[in-house]
Amino acid sequence: MKSGNKKVLVSGASIAGPTLAFWLAKYGFDVTVIERSKSLRLGGQNLDIRGAGRSITRLMGLEDEILAANTGEIGLQFVNKNNQVEAAFPIDGANGFTSEAEILRGDLVNILYNATKKKVKYVFGIHITAIDQGDDRVTTTFNDGRIDIFDLLIAAEGVRSTTRYLLFGDEPEIKFVGLYNAWYTIPKNDTDTKWARWYTAPGSRVMVIRPDNQGTVRASFSFLSDNLSYQNLSNSEQKKVLKEKLSGAGWEENRLMKEVEKNDDVYFDGVSQVHAPRWFNGRAGMIGDAAYCPTPLTGMGTTLAIVGAYLLAGELSRHEKHKDAFAAYEERMRPFVNNVQKLPPGVPWLAHPKSKFGVKVVNTMAGILASRPARKISKLFASKDEDPTKDKIDLPDFTSQ
Repeated sequence: MKSGNKKVLVSGASIAGPTLAFWLAKYGFDVTVIERSKSLRLGGQNLDIRGAGRSITRLMGLEDEILAANTGEIGLQFVNKNNQVEAAFPIDGANGFTSEAEILRGDLVNILYNATKKKVKYVFGIHITAIDQGDDRVTTTFNDGRIDIFDLLIAAEGVRSTTRYLLFGDEPEIKFVGLYNAWYTIPKNDTDTKWARWYTAPGSRVMVIRPDNQGTVRASFSFLSDNLSYQNLSNSEQKKVLKEKLSGAGWEENRLMKEVEKNDDVYFDGVSQVHAPRWFNGRAGMIGDAAYCPTPLTGMGTTLAIVGAYLLAGELSRHEKHKDAFAAYEERMRPFVNNVQKLPPGVPWLAHPKSKFGVKVVNTMAGILASRPARKISKLFASKDEDPTKDKIDLPDFTSQ
């Protein structure tokens, strides 16, 4: 393919899309990024960038800016219904849950946008409604009626990607893992600290409250359920479900329930993985969550988005034909995706016990893992700031080829 002023349309201005645009523009492509929202979507929860993903942000010259925008979280505490700490995992511990590169989703989106806006064209408030492919072009129709022609189209959208459906129909499998999660931003109060707090309640429910760098806190509430219909409810109906599920949970139950009612930015969805037998169709394809969402349970969604964008742009830069670039990309990327999407045995069920005894077991096990002997043993087998998946993907230096 190589650049030669080739026009590329990227749909989605979250993380994968701007990262892809960064590298494509660097290699000389003419890139347009479209976003369904009328502006950047700067909400969302904490993200962490690990291993290969962090290496790529370093290559982009953005690592220091990302680290400077960290949430200030110093680790994770498991607490009981009386807010007493059962276990603590500090950020510098071998078993730490908090990454040094812990950043709010909106802050990362803004950093990526500012790093690309001078070399990439952004168009907000539009989305693709029809795609017509030829041998040498992709004709796209947008919701405002305009039609444009591109050499390539890449969907960098979310799990519910509409562009993916236009390209592949029902072929990709959206695999629901039996867990629902709600995220929202709430006011900070006296019980909140720089620690993230995890509370496990009977009835297969978990609440997590995490600090941010904006004077508020980020709350999440998850529960196990096989009821697929919750995903299709209206916003008010979903809030009703959340309040029903929160009822009787204890700890910060009343606080979270109150905020569900008054908050206009509650994101509630079923946790799902995307398994697609194909990522490309002709001159079009998909990356990020649209193609291979691993779920937040893996902690690797952001890293997959960044790595996938870097590799796809690199393969397009060094191949004459887009088909060869797509094939080379998939050969590198799919084994990494398959590895990341393997959830540990018992996830998410073990972390969401049904009984009070199960809750006690979770807190006891957390306490054992957080104990000084366990930390010492872990340090013998783990290097600081190293991610276990880091070396499972090769990151070529495309600029030297």
